[in-house]
Amino acid sequence: MYSMLKAYKYRIYPSKKQKEMIQVHFGACRFVYNWALEQKIKTYEQTRKSISRFDLQHILVHEVKPSNKWLKEANSQALLASLVNVESAFTKFFREKSGFPKFKSKKNPVQSYQMPQHYAVDFEKQIIKLPKIGEVKTILHRRFEGKLKTATISRSSTGKYYISILVDNEKDIPEKQNFSESTTIGIDAGIKDFAVLSNGEKVENPKYLENSLKRMKALQKRVSRKVKGSKNRNKARQHLSKIHETISNQRNNFQHQLSFRLISENQAIALETLNVKGMVKNHCLAQSISDASLSSFVTKLEYKAEWLGKTILRIGRFEPSSKLCNVCGHHNSNLTLDVREWTCPDCKTKHDRDINAAINIKKFSSRSKSYSYLTPMERRG
Repeated sequence: MYSMLKAYKYRIYPSKKQKEMIQVHFGACRFVYNWALEQKIKTYEQTRKSISRFDLQHILVHEVKPSNKWLKEANSQALLASLVNVESAFTKFFREKSGFPKFKSKKNPVQSYQMPQHYAVDFEKQIIKLPKIGEVKTILHRRFEGKLKTATISRSSTGKYYISILVDNEKDIPEKQNFSESTTIGIDAGIKDFAVLSNGEKVENPKYLENSLKRMKALQKRVSRKVKGSKNRNKARQHLSKIHETISNQRNNFQHQLSFRLISENQAIALETLNVKGMVKNHCLAQSISDASLSSFVTKLEYKAEWLGKTILRIGRFEPSSKLCNVCGHHNSNLTLDVREWTCPDCKTKHDRDINAAINIKKFSSRSKSYSYLTPMERRG
C-alpha cells in the first residue's frame, strides 16, 4: 500500500532582508537548473548517452561551485533539488511524451525553489524556519501531522510569497469502498453548465474569466501603452496580474467546493474522458473551455477520491453519451451540438441533452470498472 501524501500551502511574510535571500535562492537554483539542462543536452548530442544526476552532482560540487562562489550563499540542498527536477523533467518527457524540458527565465514573475529537508514548522509561534533565511512569519491556518517532505518556496506574479509543504502522514491510502448503481453519479462536464449530474442537477458555470474580460482588456491596453522597462509599466502589469490571480483563486475555490461535495455525497463518480487539448484547438470554444478548466476539476476529483476511498469510473471519449436514448437505447445519429433537447422517435421520451448524457455516462461506466480501481499513482506506473 502507498502512504498518503498531502501538500499544505501557506502565505509567508519575509522581511526585506529575507526577501533578498529568497531572491538569491531563486537565482542560484535557476542557474543550476539551466546549467544541468544544458549539460544533459550537450552530452546527448556529443555521445548519444545521457549524463546521470550523480555525475552532474559531482561536477556541480567540485567544478561549478568553486568557480561561482556566489552559489555558496544558497542552501546546498536546494541546489541539489534543482538537479532532481531536471532528471524528473526528462523522465516525464520520455514516459508521458510531454513537452521537452525548457530553460528557466529570470524575467518570469513566478519563481520558486525547493527545500528537501532541514526546515522546521512552529504552529504555536506561527513561523517556519528556513535554512540560510531564518524564521519567517507564516499564516499557518491549517495544522498537520506527519513526516515533513519537500517544501517549495514560491513568489506569485503579484509579488506574494508562499510555501507549500508536502507531508507524509504515514497512513495507508484507504481501500476502495463498495458502490452500487444507487451510490454512483454520472457527470457530464460542459461549457454552458459546468457540470450536469445524472440525478438531474445542473451546476452553473461561473465563467470567472468571461465576467472579468472587459476589465482585463482595459488593463492590458494600459500595459501596452507604457514604456518598456519603466516603473509605470511594472505598476500596470501588477494590476493586470492581480486580476489573473483573482480569477485563478475564484476558479480553484469553486472547484474545490464542488469536488468535495460530489466526493462526499457519492461512493463512485462516473466521468467521460475528455480530449481537452483537442477541444481548445477550436478557436470558437477555446476561451470558454480554458475558463472552465475541466482538467483541473477532474484532477481534484481524482485525488480527493483517493484520500476518501471513493472510486472514479471512466468511459471512452467516443461513447455516444449524448446521442443515445437512456430509456430504450435508440441512437440519434443526426443530433448536432446546437440541439439542447430532443424527443426519442421510438419511446417518445423527451430528453434534455446534457442530463441524458450524464445518465448514459453512469450506465456506460459499469462496463469499464477495471480502470477505476487503480489509484492515480498506480496508473502512472
